[in-house]
Amino acid sequence: MQIRFFIILVVGLFLFSCDDESKVEKEIAKIEVDFDVERFDRAFAAAKPSDLGQLKMAYPFLFSKHTPDSIWVNRINDTLQDLLLEEVNNEFSNFKETKEDLFGLFRHLKYYDKAFTIPRVITLTNDVAYRDKIIVNDSLVLIALDNYLGPNHEFYQNIPMYITANMKSSQIVPDVANGYAAKYMFQSRRKTLLDEMIFFGKLLYFKDLMIPFKTDAEKIGYSEAQLKWAEANESQIWSYFIEKELLYSTDGKLPSRFIADAPFTKFGLELDNDSPGRLGQYIGWQIVKAYAENTAKDLMQIMQTEPEEIFRKSNFKPRK
Repeated sequence: MQIRFFIILVVGLFLFSCDDESKVEKEIAKIEVDFDVERFDRAFAAAKPSDLGQLKMAYPFLFSKHTPDSIWVNRINDTLQDLLLEEVNNEFSNFKETKEDLFGLFRHLKYYDKAFTIPRVITLTNDVAYRDKIIVNDSLVLIALDNYLGPNHEFYQNIPMYITANMKSSQIVPDVANGYAAKYMFQSRRKTLLDEMIFFGKLLYFKDLMIPFKTDAEKIGYSEAQLKWAEANESQIWSYFIEKELLYSTDGKLPSRFIADAPFTKFGLELDNDSPGRLGQYIGWQIVKAYAENTAKDLMQIMQTEPEEIFRKSNFKPRK
């Protein structure tokens, strides 16, 4: 009888939670958002040297005062630039799906932050500087499309495969959401492995609420198989961190083993080659989600909460 009651209670709480989430999403769907995607990449591809002044007036923030016009004229006349811009235009001849996802992101941002203002969204190229794919500030979102041509594109031959795996169009909006998450983030320190785990866990939890229309795999930048591996081995990963007493360690090598982009996570065990990278981020994400479920804190409060409080009040238990 007690077991039956417990099951009914759990199911009831689950249905209540789903209904609550549905109400929030219905409210978000009513929010008005209006913006255009400005294709600077196309404008630059069509430009002649005589058009440079016009481009600088329309996009002054893209032209450094320290860069002479001759450099830009050379870029306009550069055949390699022409090829790069042609590939971008071929891949992104239709930007409709990405724009719809940006609509969704901006609606959620306006719901959770009443002061949020819709930015100018501008696409461009940056010579495949993949560490700077996205730039987000209070008024601008810059998207370097030459970093999203597909994992196997010939331009990416000298880039490690674990990085090119996420150089695809479906990762544009998760990357934009990550840029916004960093803006709302506060954490007084990042000294221990737990600090790092919670830091990235908060970024990922932010995506849960801002882009719920994206899969968990897309939010963290895993394949579906990698996500399933992380879920299936969650208990073993957590046991490893506890047994090795790593959570409060300040060893500077730990972030590169468990947090940073890598082809796999470096436990020093036979399972390493089967594992995805960044499993410390994944576990941090689960801790923050548990904290959110166990407290009444809203998203913006969570983004400002210190790691120790999140961990202590999360009562985190890994899935078996």
